[in-house]
Amino acid sequence: MSDDDVQRAAAAIRRGEAVVYPTETVYGMGADATNADAVERVFDIKGRDRDKPLSAGFPDVDAALAHVAADAREEAFMRRFLPGPVTVVVERRDSLPDALVAGKDRVGVRVPDHELAVDLFRAAGTPVTATSANRSGTGSITHPSQLSDEIRDAVAAVLDGGTTPGTESTVVDPGRGVVHRRGAMADDIEAWLDEHADNA
Repeated sequence: MSDDDVQRAAAAIRRGEAVVYPTETVYGMGADATNADAVERVFDIKGRDRDKPLSAGFPDVDAALAHVAADAREEAFMRRFLPGPVTVVVERRDSLPDALVAGKDRVGVRVPDHELAVDLFRAAGTPVTATSANRSGTGSITHPSQLSDEIRDAVAAVLDGGTTPGTESTVVDPGRGVVHRRGAMADDIEAWLDEHADNA
């Protein structure tokens, strides 16, 4: 993919449109996570229940910390495991709308260990939704050729990064010491939580 492709996709995100991008797990669907209308569009494209929160993607931990209220333990966890195939659940700030998180006070943070995804997030200049690029109830997408026509027609751009590994991210709330979904690096994450349990 050329830088022009990334810039076009980033411009589409800023316009409130959705795009598809690769990560180190599966392909994601990205829209401006601070724009409630854009977030609603992602729910519509995916056919996803509005009571199932979306995560937000960032180019690095510092960018994420501008939109979440992480305590010292949560920040330490983020700096240890991000970028990587981990979704870190922390308290959101007001810049992230209710629509993103089904009105809840916590949000999943993703910093992908994937150059193309990070380039897109940085170029977009805004938090980007991080949710799989499939219709709800269907399998995750590990190559653009697997995208449904419905999704391909609904998004403004598809960034092709080839085949992705397909492993799901581990979803963890380090502040509460809870692993919501075991995925990549789950053993390392649980070991870290055990080691730092006294600090909870």
